[in-house]
Order: sequence, then C-alpha cells, then structure tokens
Amino acid sequence: MFTTLNFWLWVAQILLFAMFGLAGVMKSTRPIAKLGEMMGWVNDYQPTTVRFVGIVEALGALGMILPMATGILPWLTPLAAIGFVIVQLLAIPVHARRHETGKTLPINLLLLALSAFVIWGRFGLFTP
Repeated sequence: MFTTLNFWLWVAQILLFAMFGLAGVMKSTRPIAKLGEMMGWVNDYQPTTVRFVGIVEALGALGMILPMATGILPWLTPLAAIGFVIVQLLAIPVHARRHETGKTLPINLLLLALSAFVIWGRFGLFTP
C-alpha cells in the first residue's frame, strides 16, 4: 500500500512541478504585454504582482521535487503544496470575476486536488 501511495504522490508532485514550474517561469520572464494577450487577468494587475506570482509558482515547483528527491528538509514539500492550495484559492475568484470559470475552473480544481493530495500524503495523514 505504501509503495503504491508513494508512487502516486510522486506522480502528483511531478505534475504540479511541471504545471506550476512552466507557468511560473512564463509569468516571471515573458513580457507583460505578451502575457496579457495569453492570460487576460494579467491586464488587471500590476506587472510586479504578476512577476511575484510567477516567482512564487516557480519556487513552489522546485519545492515540490527537490526536498523529497534530495532528502534535505523533505517537510518543505508539503509546505510547497500548501502554498499551491493558497494560490488556487486566490486564483479561482479572480477567474470567476472575469467569467473564465468554464476554461480555467477545471484546471484550478485539478491543481487544488493534487496539491491537497500531496499535503495529505506527505504529512503522513494516512494509515499505512
């Protein structure tokens, strides 16, 4: 049971790493004008806010993999997942206000569920 759970936790962590890592790098490095064309919400916020969100997402993505992979401070991985839950809980109302729930809500909910799964599994809130 534990081996199977550990496998699925790693799958969730890799998916979160990929999704948040790519989004974070994009938000923190691409020109704001181009981001605004791709993601309408960007136009509603200051460029520094968008960059901050991108940096937080990129760092969280690293926190999803590196601590567990290296064995150095592995408790940082569920903390990164808590950060991702917070990011999603803040993102859902932004997209709802912009009437983008049909496009983004399923992705937001998937990322929220994966993050919650990592928190549950990596904090050991299960019985082996």
